[in-house]
This record gives sequence, structure tokens and C-alpha cells, in this order.
Amino acid sequence: MQDVLSVPNEVAAELAGVGDGVLDALRERLHCTLRLRGNQLTIEGADAQVAAARAVVDELVELVEGGHEIGPETVGAVVTALDQVDDIRHVFDDVVWRHRGKKIAPKTLTQKRYVDAIRDSTVTFGIGPAGTGKTYLAMALAVAALSERQVGRIILTRPAVEAGERLGFLPGDMLAKVDPYLRPLFDALYDMMDPEKLTAFMERGTIEVAPLAFMRGRTLNDSFIILDEAQNTSPEQMQMFLTRLGFGSKVVVTGDVTQVDLPREQASGLIQVRQILGSIDGIGFVEFTHEDVVRHKLVQRIVEAYKQHAEETGLERTR
Repeated sequence: MQDVLSVPNEVAAELAGVGDGVLDALRERLHCTLRLRGNQLTIEGADAQVAAARAVVDELVELVEGGHEIGPETVGAVVTALDQVDDIRHVFDDVVWRHRGKKIAPKTLTQKRYVDAIRDSTVTFGIGPAGTGKTYLAMALAVAALSERQVGRIILTRPAVEAGERLGFLPGDMLAKVDPYLRPLFDALYDMMDPEKLTAFMERGTIEVAPLAFMRGRTLNDSFIILDEAQNTSPEQMQMFLTRLGFGSKVVVTGDVTQVDLPREQASGLIQVRQILGSIDGIGFVEFTHEDVVRHKLVQRIVEAYKQHAEETGLERTR
């Protein structure tokens, strides 16, 4: 069966962009032949495959016309969502934060569930592989909450376990020593705020980026607190962090249990916490998989290959 669609020029430009990545993703997910000439999209394949491809393309057209940028990861999200929800736009139209014309919104159904969980729960755990948007979406929600005065400050923290004993050999004071471990958080903030405004917030303490050790002994009220790379916390550190929660605050904990840098004999607080707090009201757990990776499609395959290898060799961490 062959079907020829006339798509708007802006949609054709999106489909042909980034080295035909969107078209490649369509071919891979829908198992049919697609050719784009100008704004004419030709679909060839079995009847069911062509019908499925047309439904996906129709959704992509509506997304582009609604002002959304699309990429290879959007195709997977649309294909999955068409099987699970009536209107994919309820996912992509849930804009978390806007900055200089850029819209930050969920790109997969799991990301949408994650965003909803953060809004609805006092404490939310986002667990899954790198590239699934766990930290980035949490930070966007934190910036939005600060902008809307739902909280008075943002606190971003992560353990610096990789430094270990070598920390003393690095130049500078303690903050300079741990800066490489906090740098990804700064990079995300600069992506969401003007540098001058961010600098002013940090000088006033409205936004704080600090290693996990700096959280001990504090009670954090009226704050949006994010613990990143939580797989590298010990159970004791995880308990210490969670008990910092004060009134009017919200906590998000993110991590990847397949990327634990702790010694094998040291239990991970993130792995253990699922068994301890999984049934408590007000605490949400969202599990991401390789299908939620929104980076290069090769990253999805790498993540899945390592997961499969760990399962087959028995090297998967259980504590």
C-alpha cells in the first residue's frame, strides 16, 4: 500500500532536519518506507503499517503547528502514547517552564507522570538511566515554583563521592574542590535563567548549590530541594537528607541505580529507600527506562545493552 501526504512546509522542514533523524526514527519504529520530496511525504508498506504511520505523522503535524519542536525522541513518545492515551497533546502541552522562547515540557509519558508526581507529592523519587530528563525537569519545576512564589528558595545538592581522598589534593577552598561535581547543576540553571538574575539569586542565597555534606544539621523550610546522583548516597546519608524536610518544602531525589560509584560492599541509599518508603503516602516513585532517553538514539541502545549485560552476568546491584 502507498499513501502520499501533503504536509505543511514547517512540518516538512522539521521532518527533514537534523540529518533526517525524525524520518529515520519513523522508519525504525513503524517498519515502513518513507520518502520526503518537498512537502510530499510518501509512505509505503503493509496496510496496517501505513495506517499507523499516517496516524503518527498526523500527530506530529499537530505538534509542530502547536509550536513544538520535534526530534527522533518525539516519534517514540507519539507511537507509545497513541496506544495509551487519547490525546498526545496533553503530554507535550504541559509546559513546565519558558525561557527566551524555549519551552521545557515532557517528551515521554513517563516524563509526564514524573512532572505530575512532583506537583502532587511532597517527596518524589525519579529513578532511571542517564538522559531521561530526571534532573532537568525537576530543576525546571523548581525554577517555576520560585518564580510563582510557591517556595522561597531552591537548594540543589549532590554527593561528591568520586572525589574521595583526592579531594584534599585539589586546589582552592572546599567549594572550589567540589565544583566539578556540581557543575552539571550550574549548567542546567544557566539554561533556564539569565546569568545576571541567577548570580543575584545565588548571592542572596535564594538559589543554593552545595555538596550533600553541607545539608547535615539543617531544617529546610519553604524550599524546593533536589538531590541529584542519589545512587551515590549511603543509607545513612539518604536518611539524613530526607529528614532535612521542613514546612512548605518539596523534595525531588534523582538517580540511576545502574551507575553506583560506591564500593561494592557499601549499600546505596537510593536502592534501599525504595524498600523502606515505597508505601508511604506523600512519597512518589517514578521509574524511567531506556525508552525514556531523550538524547541520541544510540544512548538508548547503550543503556539497554549495559542493563542486559548486568542481568545476564549477575553484576546488577541489589543493595
